[in-house]
Amino acid sequence: MLFKEFGNFNSAEEINQKAAELLAAGDAKAIRRLAEENGIDKEDAEAYVDGDEEMLCTDLMAALGKLDVEAKELEIGGVLNDWTNYIRDLCMDEKVMVSAVRRKDRSLAECMARLIRFAFENKVQVSDQIVSITKVIHSGKEKKMRGPLYLGFPDRVTAKKLIHEYYLGR
Repeated sequence: MLFKEFGNFNSAEEINQKAAELLAAGDAKAIRRLAEENGIDKEDAEAYVDGDEEMLCTDLMAALGKLDVEAKELEIGGVLNDWTNYIRDLCMDEKVMVSAVRRKDRSLAECMARLIRFAFENKVQVSDQIVSITKVIHSGKEKKMRGPLYLGFPDRVTAKKLIHEYYLGR
């Protein structure tokens, strides 16, 4: 379960406030757990505990950390990993995405569900010519694929639009 010890923070500011409380209480172990739970690197937590950094995390670190812990929890792989990396890229390119991704009421799972729904509802038939030369392993043996085959994945422009609609409400 995500964010079970400290809760789901709405921003880097909230994470940093909690870290400051823990630092004032002299609880370095709790700061390390807070960082881990929020996907913040151990080295950054140590730098904060040692007084080398004034904050535990930046806005970008908090957003990317949240995506990391969500992706791990969801066991993201394949095209979903590509989509997650695209969200990470959008965070690095668009400051507004950083805040949106970190919001408590937004989750990677819900965003993936919306992308998958689009993929399912917009699948197209793959050319019989392609299917007829495609070989797959089935029951331990290589066999020619039989059709028809339908696939539907959003292109980058559409994926960006869907991600923005979910995280930004536009």
